[in-house]
Amino acid sequence: MPPPTETPAPAPLGRRAQQKRDKKRRIREAAWQLFTTQGYDATTTSSVAKRARVATGTLFLYAKDKPDLLFLVFRDRLRSAVDAQFASMPCDAPLLEQLLHLFRGLFEMYAEHPAVAAEFVRALPGADGPNAMAVNSYSMVFLQRIAGLVQAAQARGEVAADISPFQAASNIFSLYFGALLVWLSGFGDLASALDPGLRGALELQMCGLRRRDCGEGWSPTRPPSS
Repeated sequence: MPPPTETPAPAPLGRRAQQKRDKKRRIREAAWQLFTTQGYDATTTSSVAKRARVATGTLFLYAKDKPDLLFLVFRDRLRSAVDAQFASMPCDAPLLEQLLHLFRGLFEMYAEHPAVAAEFVRALPGADGPNAMAVNSYSMVFLQRIAGLVQAAQARGEVAADISPFQAASNIFSLYFGALLVWLSGFGDLASALDPGLRGALELQMCGLRRRDCGEGWSPTRPPSS
């Protein structure tokens, strides 16, 4: 048997690329520090540039505007939180518990600075800066990973075989995002937003995903017969 091939180490960054990466890191860290200490409204792009030790014009090479700075700081935080929750996912648990595990980690990440998180969520609709587009692209990856959980649940017999995993993932994400909005808007605390809030919504969705539990005569395009 031939020896396993090793993955080649990535080529070292050139000096210019390293400088660009360092500037981006400083801008991201400066924005996060100011947003979380003096608040989003009180923070200006010029104050972020000053703390990051870059010219204001240079900052706009990395973020379109102040809202886009929010996407810059949350982009990696979202990815890290999602990766951590999937890495610790209870693989043998029912789909409902897996989803709650996943979303609990995201809620806890936002709970570190809920006022800044609320600004981020409010900035989502219509955001079009480069960092916003990167977050939107990652959202599709996130939906695919949720769809993977649905597919695994189909293999276990928890979800009907003719359900579209991606459509189910889209519905599930909508329930999560709705619960997140309710909590960040101040309607209840974190614990109640998750349980009974999100848990109850997901339990109802699971009824539709199981289909056979929702009444004889149900179909994906026709409600249960009365």
